[in-house]
Amino acid sequence: MHLVGVVVFVGNIITAAFWKVRADLSKKPAIIHSTVKNVMLADYVFTIPGLVIIIVSGIVMAVQAKIPLSELNWLTLSLILFAVTGVIWLAVLIPLQRCMIRHIAPCIESGNISKEYHQASRYWAIFGMAATLLPIIILLLMITKSF
Repeated sequence: MHLVGVVVFVGNIITAAFWKVRADLSKKPAIIHSTVKNVMLADYVFTIPGLVIIIVSGIVMAVQAKIPLSELNWLTLSLILFAVTGVIWLAVLIPLQRCMIRHIAPCIESGNISKEYHQASRYWAIFGMAATLLPIIILLLMITKSF
């Protein structure tokens, strides 16, 4: 179950970024609007359930394996990075996605992409990279259990 959660979670964040970048490259507000709305939907349909599966199954496995959480090891570092990822996603990326949807919608009729959309999209890309790289680092820690 844990691996299924990881695949759903990591797969969705990478796929969402891919489609968002492709939509932006089209420079077509209607395509961008649809894509950003669907990225938001995919977060609710895939990212959140993947997150829940990861957390629940991870806790069960850590308890069964009697891995100490009171010392710094691969698991505690992973949990810290996972929490940082969650904060970025909840506090920054979700609000930016709402902002992008709000600012691209009026652009559909005019065909011109607003400065506000571009700014929100740029911040989404920056923080999105961090929120994507951190789970990949966590995945490497999970696989290697290096310390």
